[in-house]
Amino acid sequence: MSSDLSLEGLLERILRQAGDLVDAESGFLDVLDRRIGTFAAYGIDGVVDNQHPGRLLLVDLLEHPDRRVVRGAAGGTDPTAFIGVPIRIQDYLFGNLYLIGKRSGPGFTQEDEEIVLALASAAGVVIENARLYEEGRRQRMWLEAAAEITTALLSPISRPSALLLVADRARDVAAADFVALLMPRDADTFVVEAVSGAPDEGILGEPVDARHSVAGEAARSRETVVVPDTALEPRYETHKTPGWPHLGSLMVLPLRSGDDTGALVVGWSNCTDNQRRELDPVVPQRFADQAALVLQVARAQEDQARLAVFEDRDRIGRDLHDLVIQRMFGIGLLLDNTAKLVTSQVAIDRLSSAIDDIDETIKDIRRTIFALSPGTGTSDLRAEIDHTLRHASKLLGFTPDLRLTGPVDSVVTDEIREHLMAVLGEAISNIVRHADAGTVQVTLDVGRDIELTVSDDGVGFSDGQAGDGLRNIRVRAALLRGRCEVAGAPGKGTTITWTVPRSAS
Repeated sequence: MSSDLSLEGLLERILRQAGDLVDAESGFLDVLDRRIGTFAAYGIDGVVDNQHPGRLLLVDLLEHPDRRVVRGAAGGTDPTAFIGVPIRIQDYLFGNLYLIGKRSGPGFTQEDEEIVLALASAAGVVIENARLYEEGRRQRMWLEAAAEITTALLSPISRPSALLLVADRARDVAAADFVALLMPRDADTFVVEAVSGAPDEGILGEPVDARHSVAGEAARSRETVVVPDTALEPRYETHKTPGWPHLGSLMVLPLRSGDDTGALVVGWSNCTDNQRRELDPVVPQRFADQAALVLQVARAQEDQARLAVFEDRDRIGRDLHDLVIQRMFGIGLLLDNTAKLVTSQVAIDRLSSAIDDIDETIKDIRRTIFALSPGTGTSDLRAEIDHTLRHASKLLGFTPDLRLTGPVDSVVTDEIREHLMAVLGEAISNIVRHADAGTVQVTLDVGRDIELTVSDDGVGFSDGQAGDGLRNIRVRAALLRGRCEVAGAPGKGTTITWTVPRSAS
């Protein structure tokens, strides 16, 4: 029995050896510790109800808790004897071993009973060792997973990549069917920021009620919550986003990091399948604590990288303003003074045209400087868009209308965000230079896709007017597997609709 500490097939080995020792026709072994398994049988197909195996025998044995061996008839008209023996370690009852029908005699002897008792005692030790071995193996896997996600920080890693790594490793180690990582958007709402084991559609980026859900309880109490059967937990329903899979049991681990406490939901599709799973939350919670630290460091790395980009943009903006614009302004003044010394009208017209081009170029450079400015609250996409439009109002003479729908901040990744802001800047720049518009409407809708719409009531768009700006917008859409549509007519304004999928990969 002790030759292999793996739980796989352990109950069958114990039962078969017991039956061989006393020459039993059939038998079954019922284990009460669900972390080991529940049932093993041989030779009783069609005799015992599969839903309630050995119910009569089990009741008889439990009615005699002080007896070492219980004897009786197997049931029906067959008077074949059976013996039932408890499997114990000290005072802890693991389960019961039943043997039915003596092949070589009318019934089991006293010697058979002693043999089965001795074997049951040894089986208890083996099962306990197997359980401890399995616990140790799982603990080692959780610790190795925690070390892996920590090692990932030795190289630059984005926060979305860190979130997905945590979810994937948790699912692998827990042998789970589904893992979701929920982070707080505000005091009352979580947002699903990473998913493993199910398609992202209808889950990623969706809100989850933090007030009445199991995840909310885990985050508030900062303690692990185990739900053995979700059918008996009404708060579990508030987790279910449109694409959330059915889970029979789950474990919710709080991600305890500063004031923002998220939740790692680890679930199994069927609670009966999970009866062999180790739901001791101590070591998994250590993994979750380490994961929270990793996510915090990844966020700090992203902030540091973003700050470096903003510093470079500020430097470039200063150089453009202090050097390029001043030189071009000086050249413009020089040409303007030169035009006063020229008598040829043709030369004067050419110099005036060159001066106008220089002025337009200076305006373009200034718009570029505005676009380079990070503004305030750059981690908030809503604030960044609002900041861009407020700067644009200085050039337009009015403030564009803005409408945002959906989980804008949580779903739009850094890669998409960079392209989106560039497209918005290019669209606004086109309106400033060409549209002569009185109103501008900007809409960002984050649903199944990410859709940015910029429309104006200006002079409109006609065939043959596509310049580098619109080509750049279309190229950015193609890079993200999206599309760009431009609609308009002379005198009826222009609408640019830029659509990309939520995931750029």
